[in-house]
Amino acid sequence: ACSWGIKLDSAGRDVRVAWNDDVSQCRQVGSITVSVLDKVGPVRRGGLKVSDELEVMARNQAGSMPADTIKPLGEPRNGEQNWTAYVCGRDGARSTLPPRDAPQGGVETYPIKEH
Repeated sequence: ACSWGIKLDSAGRDVRVAWNDDVSQCRQVGSITVSVLDKVGPVRRGGLKVSDELEVMARNQAGSMPADTIKPLGEPRNGEQNWTAYVCGRDGARSTLPPRDAPQGGVETYPIKEH
């Protein structure tokens, strides 16, 4: 397998992808267009690999905006994909999403210590 060197950077790690989530309560901060090679010579690259690389690149770019959430505007086409970047977390003025480190459902569990 070929490695194209596209890796998630530290800023991109904090960006989530809202594939099916409602972002109406988030603040839009910009648009992102990313592209990668979708074929090498006459050989088409795997669609999943191309999609993964586009997502990583979009997350990296959003992290530098700064944004904490991205949502695709459509499917990848010819190695290119458009995304919208949002602030939905603690810094998003209109956010209703819990912080990433908040316990799910408002409940936290701890292991019981045996006596």
